Amino acid sequence: MVDSQYYLPNDIGVSALDCGEAFRLLSPQEKMYAHYLSRAAWYGGLAVLLQTSPESANIFVLMQRIFRKQTPAQLEQVATAAGLSSEEYQAFLVYAAGLYANMGNYKSFGDTKFIPNLPKDKLKALVWASQAFQEQPSEMEALWDSCSGLLYSLEDRQKQLGLGDKGITTYFSGNCCLEDAELAQKFLDSKKLSAYNTRLFKKDNGGKACYEVRLASAVQKDCAVDGECESCCGSFSFEDKEFTVKRGDYGPIMEKVSHNLQQAQGYAANENQRKMLEEYQRSFTFGSVDAHKEGSRYWIKDKGPIVESYIGFIESYRDPFGSRGEFEGFVAVVNKAMSERFAKLVSSAEVLLPELPWPREFEKDTFLKPDFTSLDVLTFAGSGIPAGINIPNYDDIRQSEGFKNVSLGNVLAVAYATQKEKLTFLEEEDKDLFIKWKGPSFEVQVGLHELLGHGSGKLFVQDDKGKFNFDQSKVVNPETGELVSSWYRGSETWDSKFSTIASSYEECRAECVGLYLCLQKQVLSIFGHDEKDADDVVYVNWLSMVRAGLLGLEFYTPESKSWRQAHMQARFVILRVLLEAGEGLVGLEEVTGQDGKPDARITLDRSKIHTVGKNAIHRFLCKLQVLKSTADVEGGRALYDGYSTVSDSGTHNFLRLRETVLLRKEARKMFVQANTRVSGDSVELVEYEGSAAGLIRSFTERFQEDAEQLETDLLELNKRDAPCWC
Repeated sequence: MVDSQYYLPNDIGVSALDCGEAFRLLSPQEKMYAHYLSRAAWYGGLAVLLQTSPESANIFVLMQRIFRKQTPAQLEQVATAAGLSSEEYQAFLVYAAGLYANMGNYKSFGDTKFIPNLPKDKLKALVWASQAFQEQPSEMEALWDSCSGLLYSLEDRQKQLGLGDKGITTYFSGNCCLEDAELAQKFLDSKKLSAYNTRLFKKDNGGKACYEVRLASAVQKDCAVDGECESCCGSFSFEDKEFTVKRGDYGPIMEKVSHNLQQAQGYAANENQRKMLEEYQRSFTFGSVDAHKEGSRYWIKDKGPIVESYIGFIESYRDPFGSRGEFEGFVAVVNKAMSERFAKLVSSAEVLLPELPWPREFEKDTFLKPDFTSLDVLTFAGSGIPAGINIPNYDDIRQSEGFKNVSLGNVLAVAYATQKEKLTFLEEEDKDLFIKWKGPSFEVQVGLHELLGHGSGKLFVQDDKGKFNFDQSKVVNPETGELVSSWYRGSETWDSKFSTIASSYEECRAECVGLYLCLQKQVLSIFGHDEKDADDVVYVNWLSMVRAGLLGLEFYTPESKSWRQAHMQARFVILRVLLEAGEGLVGLEEVTGQDGKPDARITLDRSKIHTVGKNAIHRFLCKLQVLKSTADVEGGRALYDGYSTVSDSGTHNFLRLRETVLLRKEARKMFVQANTRVSGDSVELVEYEGSAAGLIRSFTERFQEDAEQLETDLLELNKRDAPCWC
């Protein structure tokens, strides 16, 4: 029996993301704009296959070829004839749906591999019996041979994403380790190049290590081409090593992205949107992060658009080193009613920021009021869909020019709906309250987390010219009582400095801000919660956080002592902080469940949230911010790694609790998204049912017009790099 951690259960939740009403309200021009942006996002999302594992792209092509010839319903009869039971066929559909939803064969949330929950010989029999195989036997057999080994393999290193012997990654060639990643980061910093759109390949040149930094771009040539002043490509010697910067990663895919962005330009609502798309196009054509930053500046200026979007190499959670971005693109429609609440929160920000526990000097000089909207997602391409986003991730732009926040309303509506019988680790009397207030409390938490969590706090910087953005003769570190003695220099950024812990540490800081500020009455009344309801919202928000901290143990790997999910690590850290606060604030005990198996109970004393709880978060949040502001990596690592430790010693046996969490875990839901199709002068929305079969159909119909060329391109791109992963 394979550990259930490594396959998706047949009864996994699959929900359709509803955006029909939002889409219908768009004008014909807005629909065209949304359509072409969606096409750009979906094509770009295919790059994630190549960013995830050596086999993901080939498995994707295998599934596409099977389902393009036969729908899941048609294939069912073939499966039965080939000897598959209905459970085995459902397991195959769930696997295919999971591959599409995660854009690869590793979970986007938790980074563990998943394999089909049916015997390999049964899956092979189904592939051989499919119409796709009947029509092209030699091609299909070659495709199966190229990926079937890794499709099922669960060797230790292949169980999760990671660098070197810790796991699998395709951001780095297989012979790279942490030292290589650190050296490459120093090189990139010296050239003022961002790592966001790069991958690193190490080659042996006559006994000497050579590194190839490859930029994602449609253009394959390394010399400057039309529309460029100069190229950043070339060969360089750095610390006695050879570095070559080349272009053309994901070339044909980036070409598709650029083409569709160009089409969208014709339907832009204003000059900011036009210029934004022009810069994005430049970025994906030439491989320039500077052009993407320029596009992001226009994006920030495009306040309150009806159709909102963002696209590029954005989040660095899945790079084991923490500085390369995974491709994502989203297109969404503004939900006006909910956005009004967020606008009120933005207006109150300047009153709320001083309530945060750090001194004034540690806050940005001016709060740049962002756009904060609630959106209904039409398209979210990439490896997974978040509930809220705060972007851009470029520190220099966020500090001095601004950012935007979005809360994804139709994702929240389905992602966090919970059935009482599936609600683990809570007291019976807490369950009804939890179900009633989980949605509303999470809305408050997402709002605070994105706007005042990620949107707060200052980084102390000394630029290349020696100029400081703070008074180093006056600003005192509240933790030591002495003058601030460290800061960011030149092109150092939060990600490049704090690297492997940066993502989770920042999520933890933002979650703490949410917990801390949700205690403010004015915040709760903005969201329409007063008196007794307000107390319940606070209680469920805090209870939800400590429960999430326990659930987070699923995402910890004891063998490598590493965390696989930034947010869940952050929530575990918060649970540790609140347990440490003592005084009966949080209770966590191991019990025996009604089924006779190990269970756990988590309790929260609501009368102590505003005192013991608030004080604990106050102290911890201040430390987090001070260490972040002052670029104190050593102090930051010591604090964060300390609280992130999962052991079997101490008051709570977290390693044993982890086993209990795994025993009772619920699989994360998958989302089915609609497609858009141009029909004459108008755009129609094609919706699918919320099931594994619906998810599969949405993907096979997504790339209909150029499926064969696209699949050839993916196989070629994958083949080119295949020798690098050994």
